[in-house]
Amino acid sequence: MYNDLSPNIKSSITRSITQTFEQYMADIGWDEELYDIEDFIDSWREYITTKALWYTSIPDDVKTEPKFHEDLAQRINEVIQRILSEPPSEEQIANIQIMQEKLDTHLTYDCKAEAVYVEALLRDRFEKEQ
Repeated sequence: MYNDLSPNIKSSITRSITQTFEQYMADIGWDEELYDIEDFIDSWREYITTKALWYTSIPDDVKTEPKFHEDLAQRINEVIQRILSEPPSEEQIANIQIMQEKLDTHLTYDCKAEAVYVEALLRDRFEKEQ
């Protein structure tokens, strides 16, 4: 059923998963021990029902189909896996390393999205110390 959606709607769904996942992970400080798939799904559900324009364009009978929910769950897993497996850029690594040396910190990060979070965190700390 997911595959029957228009490319624009599928793209919007992917963006909403990505944005919500990255925001959820930032909210928990990218702490894997605090990660709870149910909490993330609740965040995503709230986002799609209150902010996502694509949600209203899907017919209600499709939204109630178990197969549609299975397809969405699979898509969520694929998007999360893609996010977690995308390595940080060389520029991110260099910027983070420079700031960590100046701030004497040893934060770790495993993917590009987490590096964005760490870089912003370090930038905030660095600006506060200036």
